[in-house]
Parts: sequence; structure tokens; C-alpha cells
Amino acid sequence: MTMYPLRLNGMKPSRPSRSYIKLIKHIALSTLWVGCAWLAVPSAKAQVLDEIIGNEPMLRVDTPLPARADYTTSVPPFARPEALFPRGFGMTDWLRKRGIAFLLDNTNEFAGAITPPTKSYPNSQHFARYKQGASNAGQYAASVNVNWEQLIGLRGFSTHSIIVGRYGTTANRMFGDWLNHASEDYGGGGNVVVHLVMAYGEETLFGGRLSIAAGRMSEMSDFQNSPLFCNFQNGSICGRPKAATDSSFTSGYPAAVWGGRIRGRPSRFLYMELGLYAGENGIYKNEQHRTGFKFNGGNINGFRLPYEMGWEPIFGKNHPGHYKIGGVLMTAPNPDNYYDVNGQPYALTHRRADLHHDGYGAWFMADQHLLNHYKDSKRGITALWGFLYNDKRIALREWEAYGGVIDRGLIRSRPFDTLGISFTYEKIAPGVQATETMMLDNAQYNRLPNHATGVQRHAAVLEVNYAIHVYRGVIFQPLMEYFFRPNGQGNLRDAALLGFKSHVEIF
Repeated sequence: MTMYPLRLNGMKPSRPSRSYIKLIKHIALSTLWVGCAWLAVPSAKAQVLDEIIGNEPMLRVDTPLPARADYTTSVPPFARPEALFPRGFGMTDWLRKRGIAFLLDNTNEFAGAITPPTKSYPNSQHFARYKQGASNAGQYAASVNVNWEQLIGLRGFSTHSIIVGRYGTTANRMFGDWLNHASEDYGGGGNVVVHLVMAYGEETLFGGRLSIAAGRMSEMSDFQNSPLFCNFQNGSICGRPKAATDSSFTSGYPAAVWGGRIRGRPSRFLYMELGLYAGENGIYKNEQHRTGFKFNGGNINGFRLPYEMGWEPIFGKNHPGHYKIGGVLMTAPNPDNYYDVNGQPYALTHRRADLHHDGYGAWFMADQHLLNHYKDSKRGITALWGFLYNDKRIALREWEAYGGVIDRGLIRSRPFDTLGISFTYEKIAPGVQATETMMLDNAQYNRLPNHATGVQRHAAVLEVNYAIHVYRGVIFQPLMEYFFRPNGQGNLRDAALLGFKSHVEIF
């Protein structure tokens, strides 16, 4: 395919920031910010960010069977993270004795740019008037898990439901980035008081070795995910690596579709799972799923069939790891990012893009606890890394690679504080690059796809944070984010942000 030179109505685009000195200054400033916040907080013990409500389904995926040979439980126990009001004034204790687990939490995320954005051009049709600013976004979430065996005797049967309310906005769009949110808790919640995320039933058989679930489900809560991801705030990794939901038909928290999955454990440390999820058009748009309570199938136009196999070894003196590989096939119609229905570049012919009903994706993900601090297996260093690949005919991101380190309890007196560093890299599909180049060369186009103001090629996001355990059920996490090539564009300045994430487990 032919690639065209980049032109913006004769204007020379600004060069991307390549100054390592500036980056070092931003990291130093963020380190000072983290240090000052840490010094202001007394020592405490307990909960970590792995245990937020949105991670409940993932925790059930990533927990191997107990070592005891006599393990015969019908419904695996529900999570009970440390909370501000651990007994719920007696309410949560009363409910749990009857098989009902109720959790309520709040997550808030703030981010503010400390670098100026790319200057807008008064006569340009492509650049918005970007600004240097800050934003705040968050959500409150509640979950209800019911053990129906304990409640009325239905052996092995349980139900799981989560509702959220989201608020605020995200700072990345202020400097032109639409690929990765600076605050992950933005969007998808419908801007309503109550948004239904998921509601499904699960049957557990053979002492936990077989699990069958169906209902309103989020595919990304069971596949290509990890409870470690939201130890970070930026949307390139928190929630799930962004390439996982590159298709608008992929259901990721807080969106759900009709679906089901079967998970089997042939051995203690090995699982295999297969799912079938509806491809529902508009699951992230208010007109279709504003409240999440739209249950009819009128907008279903295909399906997604994910498969995943995971190995969960424990090496040496309690060094757990999780290694998973999987893939997905998709029949929902996705437009080609380069060709029209006649096999020609639609940027030149102005015809409708070709549709594909045979999309696919694949992934490998891993995390490994490497060493313990002070001979405590609950503390230490964990590394995580992975690679996701999408069908480049229909994807925006052809692939994404990520890596990170989570160091928990480095300081002896603060066993549950967590230092985190993550880096993600996203490669934009070649068809997207070629289409945008042609459109920029063609004066008839006033707007590019994907909110682009230049050719999208590749992007990266770095995050450094320190999660401080403030009090029982309360976490405060100062952080720095650095966006390389915002929106995947070389004509936008790099952006550095300082902010914080807070999490309060109420019940």
C-alpha cells in the first residue's frame, strides 16, 4: 500500500518532546510528591488495591484450588476485604451468616497536567484548542454475592451482581489523547446514579473443579485480565490492557452482555475456560446501555468466543505466579480500517468500509512473585508482563505490550504500602496509519477517525506510584503518569501528569 507524506494545510507540525532531561525532572517531581504524601501518613496494616469490587470475578479466576486433598466445598468462599466498617454495624455479619456477602466501596482518581499542551493553530481545521488542566473521576460500587446452597439448599449454586455509579471526567483529552484515559474510572457508567454492571448465576461442581456461569456478564472480567492491573490508574493497563477492548463489541467492566462461560480445573494449578458472549452494538453508548438494565437482544449482531488456559504455579517458599494464554474469535461485523467494499482504499473512493465477520485476537499474560521482604510471603516484589495482538484489518491497536513491577512492603514498618511502576506500548494498525495519511493529503476531509489530529503510529504510557495504607480499608496513592506521543501522534507534545488515586472499602 502507498504511504503519503504528512501535511497539515502547509503547516509544519510541532516536534514531539524527546528530552530525557525533562522526563527525569518529571519523575523527580513525582517522587518528591509521593515522598511528601507518605511522610504525612502514619503506619497501618491490611488491604491492598487488588481487592476492589471490580476485581471480584478476576480473583475467582486467579485463585488455585487449596492444597488439601479433602477440599469438598460446593460454593467457594466470597471475598471479604478489610473495610472501614468491617462488621457493617452488625448488618454484614448477619447477612454473611445466611450466605449473603455485601460490599460497598469508592474509588476516586485525580490527574493534572504539569506540562503545556500542543499549541492550537487559529486557521487549522484539525487541531482543537487544547489546554493544560486537571480532572477528577471516580465511582462508587456495590456487590451482592449470594450462596444459595447456604440460603435455601441449592447445592453449588451462587449468584453475583455488581452496580456502580460513575462521575467526573478525564484529563487526557485536554491535551489531545483519546487512546488511554488518565483516570480509568471514567466513562461507561452512563452518568446515572445506578448502572448495572453484571448479574449472573454460577454453578460449582466437583469440589471447585468445574464452574459454569451465565447471565449478564463482562467478558473481560473472566478473560485476559488480572487483579494486579488496577494497582495503577492509567487506562492503558488498569481495568485491562487497552488492546483487549479495542473492538466496540468487547464487553469490559462496567459494560456487560448476555453471555456464559465454562471453566475447568484438571489439576490444582491448571485451568481452562471457554466462553460465548453476545456482540451487542453500542454497549458503551448511553442510547443503548445508559443504565445497564437493557436486557432485550435487539442490538445483538454477532458473538465473541474467547478461550484461555492458565497455569498458576507456586515456586519455592510461596512464590505464586500466573501464566495465561488465549485467543478469541468474533462474528460481529467490524469495519475494515483501510479497504472499502470493492477492495480499494475508502479514504480515496469515499465508499463504505468493508465489513468483517471473522475477527480474532490473541494474548499472553504473566505475573510472578519473585522475592519476599523480611521473610514474609505476603510482601515482596512481583513482576507482570504481557503481549496482546489484534486482527490488524479491523483494529485500531494492532498490538500492545506491557510490563510492570509491584513492590509491596518494602519498608518494614509499612507492610501493605505498595510501590508500582508500569510501562505500556501500543502499535497502531498499518491500515489506520495509511487511511489517516491519505485523509490528511485530501483537502475534502475535515475530520480524521479516532479523534486524530495527525497520523497515529504508536504510543506509550509510563506510571510511577506509591499506594499508602492510611487506615483500615483506606488507601491513598500519589502517582505520576507520562504520555509519550499522545493519541499515537508525533505532532502532539508529550504530557506529564501528577495525581492520586484513593480507595475506600466502606463495608
